[in-house]
Amino acid sequence: MEKNTRGNFTGNIGFVLATAGSAIGLGNLWRFPYLAAKDGGGLFLLIYLALVLTFGFTLMTAEIAIGRKTGVGPLQAYGRMNKSFGFLGWISTAVPLIIFPYYCVIGGWIVEYAFTYTVGAAGNIYETGAKDFFTGFITSNISPLLCFVIFMTISAAIVILGVEKGIEKASKIMMPALFILIIGISIYSLTLSHTDENGVTRTAWDGLMIYLIPNFEGISFSKFISILLDAVGQLFYSLSVAMGIMITYGSYTKKDSNLLSSINQIELFDTGVAFLAGMIIIPTVFVFQGAEGLAASGPSLMFVSLPQVFEQMGIFGHVLGALFFILVFFAALTSAISLMEAVTTSIIDRFHLKRITATLVCYAISLLIGAVVCLGYNVFYLDIPLPNGSVGQILDLLDYVTNNLMLPIVALLTCIMIGWVCKPKSVLDEISIGTDGKKFRREKLFVVMIKFVAPVLLVVILLQAFNLFSFLG
Repeated sequence: MEKNTRGNFTGNIGFVLATAGSAIGLGNLWRFPYLAAKDGGGLFLLIYLALVLTFGFTLMTAEIAIGRKTGVGPLQAYGRMNKSFGFLGWISTAVPLIIFPYYCVIGGWIVEYAFTYTVGAAGNIYETGAKDFFTGFITSNISPLLCFVIFMTISAAIVILGVEKGIEKASKIMMPALFILIIGISIYSLTLSHTDENGVTRTAWDGLMIYLIPNFEGISFSKFISILLDAVGQLFYSLSVAMGIMITYGSYTKKDSNLLSSINQIELFDTGVAFLAGMIIIPTVFVFQGAEGLAASGPSLMFVSLPQVFEQMGIFGHVLGALFFILVFFAALTSAISLMEAVTTSIIDRFHLKRITATLVCYAISLLIGAVVCLGYNVFYLDIPLPNGSVGQILDLLDYVTNNLMLPIVALLTCIMIGWVCKPKSVLDEISIGTDGKKFRREKLFVVMIKFVAPVLLVVILLQAFNLFSFLG
């Protein structure tokens, strides 16, 4: 009964698309382009790619292998690997339970913009002004709540349908659509050019060169370390590691599936989408706003800078804006589904509840948290000082606690458990299943990374969370 309640992916394609969908989210389409523009373009890309193939590969492989080996979600998986690490299951389950509500709040913002552009009402954004429109929307009492509930309800409906009929089927529809959209938009973005009021003409190819060619100007050792830390942080944000998601999806994977092949494909899809997102955003923003426009980060990049760009493109901007926000909606939804599923499967495994009941429990908790986050820009507005020296609202606090503290802690303890307590062989044996005798070529790299390199990087990330590297400038 429990096995039927949990479900399984029907094959490698479903597993790869669902897992890639989890990894491909706002981190790829939002944060990655900004960091690439800020950190020397091609230099950031090279560092990030090197980390994906080493650090990211190690953490993802370990978690997926733990999931398939134990056959349960994160809440119980760690305890089954080693009883002393059972507590880590509770932490790794708490992470998606905290992230999911505020992720759905941002998903609600995307719903608003996708709807506005799709129905041809983008003029409302342009008449009000992109910045004022966004500020007015998130500070209102009703609209953000309504959009948040719509986005979260869609996520919950897919999770309730189960692994095969819900997550896998949805991924098989949304992921190909996402790939088609992002490839099409990225190709179109490279055709753009614009002459400003000063008579200066900028082309998308100029912006592309900023994105692709490494910029070593002013690069010191301290700056290089700063870029490295940005890339490591982005990797966490992008690959969905340490959130219990990879363990969850690994637990749904059949024993005869080739994990190594699947992980390689997931890495390729995730990195490819992030790269193409940069090809869309950086050249497009550069064409219409110059290098100054690329300095925008966070919400201002997607919800202010890009609408300003779409406005300058005329009727084509309306169409491109609609396609872009539909693309972002798909990416955000697949990630939100995986966050909710990680919590739901843990509830099913631990308390033996039916899927619909477990999903509704997660939904109710997330509804309360998400409502508070929505109202954090008006009713519950607070200027909250964070340990890294910045000031934020409730959403920023939850994001800081999870991404800067909880994720590195979970990943660090996972490395210690696999690397030193259970030993790498505990997952290497699982990885070898379904490979038809093919050799694990990155086995030595995996062992060195999980025992030595990854723990050091994770400690550095934790130190960075408290602004201890501020002297790097």
